[in-house]
Amino acid sequence: METIETEKWIRPARYQEKLPDNVVRCHVCPHNCIVQEEKSGICQTRVNHQGELYTLAYGNPCSVHIDPIEKKPLFHFFPGMSIYSVATAGCNFRCLNCQNWQISQSAPQLLTHYDLMPAQLVQQALLHNTNSLAFTYTEPTVFYEYVYDTAKIAHENGLKTVFISNGFINEKPLLDLCPYLDAANIDLKCFDDAVYRRLDGGRLQPVLDTLKTLKGNGVWLEITNLLIPTYTDNEEMIQSMCDWLVGNGFEDTPLHFSRFFPTYKLSELSPTSETVLIRAKEIAMKSGLKYIYIGNIPGLHDENTRCPACKRMLVERSGFVVKRNLIRHGLCGFCREPVAGVWE
Repeated sequence: METIETEKWIRPARYQEKLPDNVVRCHVCPHNCIVQEEKSGICQTRVNHQGELYTLAYGNPCSVHIDPIEKKPLFHFFPGMSIYSVATAGCNFRCLNCQNWQISQSAPQLLTHYDLMPAQLVQQALLHNTNSLAFTYTEPTVFYEYVYDTAKIAHENGLKTVFISNGFINEKPLLDLCPYLDAANIDLKCFDDAVYRRLDGGRLQPVLDTLKTLKGNGVWLEITNLLIPTYTDNEEMIQSMCDWLVGNGFEDTPLHFSRFFPTYKLSELSPTSETVLIRAKEIAMKSGLKYIYIGNIPGLHDENTRCPACKRMLVERSGFVVKRNLIRHGLCGFCREPVAGVWE
């Protein structure tokens, strides 16, 4: 740690509070970790060296891919677009069902990575003819400095930026980032704080606050809710979530119910039944949400976008492929009803 100030992928962390005896409190997420000297916080990406907090996740993504935007999932944000997607190691959650646990539950220095500083990352996205960047796969809040600097340069170069997140971020960092974000998908794990703590190691209220902040600051927002048997597939919980969303002005926000498959520490569970997912969609529709999707069941054909007024199919999808798009200038191609989203 003696050369930490000169290491290429290490930068001073934002949002830190100096405490006595070289102790530091991190304020980037609601854990507000108190970090002892030469230790890291929960996310494993932020280390206290001699009373200063540093990020180890800067310019060193462990995963770089070009994805369809639908994979994020974002269905109302430039359908059919390809998006340059990156992640570093680390996460501020400990989800029992994590699909990317090999990288999310590791520290940056323990994984093979790419050498891509913010300006280089933006140039790579441009060279690959993508018009957008996604911070995804792990939790972008924990590589916040890299996200912020990259998003700012991306906007200067005409690239859209997308934040795929668990939403567990403090208000001040999020507000500072919002001017450089175009869209976000927030993983609303469930609508029960006790389940949040047991399943993910987080809390519900900060995520709800994030949803309000993003919407209030003009960032296009979509929400994913993974239905895990015995944890998050309770009908009363789903009803409470939908009631809260409608009651707080999210009726136009697309909601993606996603099917769980056994993985990581929940490998003993069964996949979510189609019946549960269909019932969840019925609850959401009756609650007043306008755009509800069911993911991870291709044969169900519930990933198409329909007009909220005339109910005709406007965007037809097959997996992550958009087969046709009949939305014109944000309006239904049949009845001219406005369709919420960013279409062109």
